[in-house]
Parts: sequence; C-alpha cells; structure tokens
Amino acid sequence: MTTRYRDLGLTVGLLQPGPLNAITDVEGVRVGFTTLIEGDGPLQVGHGPVRTGVTAIVPHDAIGAEPLFAGCHRLNGNGELTGLEWVRESGQLTTPIAITNTHSVGVVRDALVEADVGNARATGAVFWSLPVVGETYDGTLNDINGFHVRSEHLHAALAGAVSGPVAEGNVGGGTGMICHDFKGGTGTASRRLSPGEGGWTVSALVQANHGARERLSVDGVPVGREIPPSRVPIPDEPEARREPGAGSIIVVLATDAPLLPHQCERLAQRAGLGVARVGGGGENSSGDLFIAFATGNRGRLSTYKLLTSAAALDVRMVPDSSITALFWAAIEATEEAILNALVAAETMVGRDGITAHALDHGLLVETMSRYGRGPTP
Repeated sequence: MTTRYRDLGLTVGLLQPGPLNAITDVEGVRVGFTTLIEGDGPLQVGHGPVRTGVTAIVPHDAIGAEPLFAGCHRLNGNGELTGLEWVRESGQLTTPIAITNTHSVGVVRDALVEADVGNARATGAVFWSLPVVGETYDGTLNDINGFHVRSEHLHAALAGAVSGPVAEGNVGGGTGMICHDFKGGTGTASRRLSPGEGGWTVSALVQANHGARERLSVDGVPVGREIPPSRVPIPDEPEARREPGAGSIIVVLATDAPLLPHQCERLAQRAGLGVARVGGGGENSSGDLFIAFATGNRGRLSTYKLLTSAAALDVRMVPDSSITALFWAAIEATEEAILNALVAAETMVGRDGITAHALDHGLLVETMSRYGRGPTP
C-alpha cells in the first residue's frame, strides 16, 4: 500500500483534511489512471523504455450536460493546459480533465473529444468539445518522443475512474515525473472547513514535476538543503543536466462550495501559494498551470451546446467576506498534495539507466525531528 505524508506521523498546515484527504472528498469527483511502464536500458525511440501514462479527473458523471463554474490561473506559462480560453470566456468546465506527458497532449485531447462526443451521440446531439488536458515533461525517464500514449489509454482511465482513495506517486500521468530532484508524480489532499466557516471542502490533485532540490521545504523545514545530492543523488541526463527548477506542475482544485467563475479564478490563484510553500517559484522553464472547479451550483446550469430556455437562472455564491477560509484550504491542500506525491513516489530507473531516487522516508522524518517538526504522539 502506498505510503502518504501523514502515514509518517507528520502534519502540515492548520486546517483539517477531509475523510480521504483526497480530491474525491468533494462528492461526485472520480479519478482514474492508466500507467505505462515497459522496458529497461538504452533509449530506443519508439520502443522505450516507457515510463508514462494518463490521469483522468471526472468532476461528476453528468459533466457534459451539467457544466460547472470554473476558473484558472497561470503562474508560469512554459506548459500546456488546453481549453482554458473557453474556461476564461464562459466561466464553465464542460468535460473531464486529463493530465499526461508533454508530447501526448494532442492524442489525449482528441480522445477526450471522442469520449465527449460519444456521450452526446447517445442523446442524439451533435456538438463541439473543448476539453481540458494538461501536461508535464517526463523525458528524463521516459521515451517521450516514442508517443506511447494512445487514445485507448485515456478511455481506460475514464472507465476506471472511481471515488474513494486515490493512487499516488508513480501512477498515471505522474509515472515518469521528478519533483525537487526526487522522484515525483501524482499527489492529492483536501481540507474541510469548520461549520462556522461554511463546512465546505477544498481538495487538490497535482502532477508534480517541478522544483530544485535546495529549495525543497517541508512544513518550513529546509529538507532539500538537509538532504543534498551528496546524500541522495539527483537524476543526471548524460547529454545535458536539467536546469535547476526546470519542470512543471499541474494543479486541479475542486470544491463543493457554491462559487461563481471569478471566485474559482481567485481560488486557482492560491494554488501558487501552496506550490511556493514547498519551494516552487514558477521558474522560467516551468509550466505552472492551475484550474479550479466548484460543484456547489451543480444542476443549476445546463449545457449551452443545446437549445435551452431563455429564463434566467438562479445561482448561489459564497460571500466574498467568507472566502478567505477557502483560499487557505486551497493553499494547504496544494501543499500537502505535493508532499504526498513526493512521499508516495518510489525510486524509478528510466531510459539510459537514469535514476530518480525517492525521498527517503527515514531521512525525512529524521530531518523534520531535528527541527522540532517530527512525528506527533
């Protein structure tokens, strides 16, 4: 079973996690993966080694017919998250979200269109689709130019999407990713507000492939400096060292609070603060792209792709005077999701024998303890 950050007796932040401490703590959200790990040894483009995959986040089962309010934010734009122009324009999310590697965005996007159109065809409708698909670069470990992700892998991830606990680490789109020069990948976490603050849940799922070793911070402890490359080596590409901090992170935030699009955008911005708390800075060669969706108005919107009544819609919103608590929930959920990705990930040997070493749990606990942040009784 995958080890998570809190399994080590460590905590972070002030707010309480939801029951699963995962994006699926928001009712209706499901997550599925296709993980591709094949071959070893020297890189042979088109043959492997393969260390990649696809992650699918389904906001709810009827997302094609019942859009959700959504917003997005770019911390640094050396990356891709398709469909965001329409999210910005309409303030709505209309499809599941998928995450994969940089060179597989196109095939995953087309497969998501195919899935969306297939669902519509069952109702006799014919309409366009602008899905949201993100990426981070796994070419240090993976035969990224071999184009091993295919449409059936997206369909399998969608078909396998479930509520409940979410796999982390070397899974799905996060399979071949590196974070703060340790093995990275997929991570998730959540925060639940007190009844007095509305009782809402905010949750995050990240694909973490960013950050420099010396900047890694865990609950304020300079873990990256305390576990330098002399203790745990950094993955080293024979032809070129990775620029410190190079890479990307995709953050998907979900909340059951009734937020309007501009509020979702404000929530998405706070993911950047969670990234920063772990030591990410939106470096020049990093793609740090975030999207937030809110289920609190589910059922009040119907797809604009079909003819609907011209009658005005009644929607709900959290008052701005109460939204700060949601901001902090987004910050802490993003922070812990990154830590879960790091702790859950296992050492991986990729193409040409390049090795991404896991963040050693014993060294992490030892370091946190020396700074007074060790396991709690």
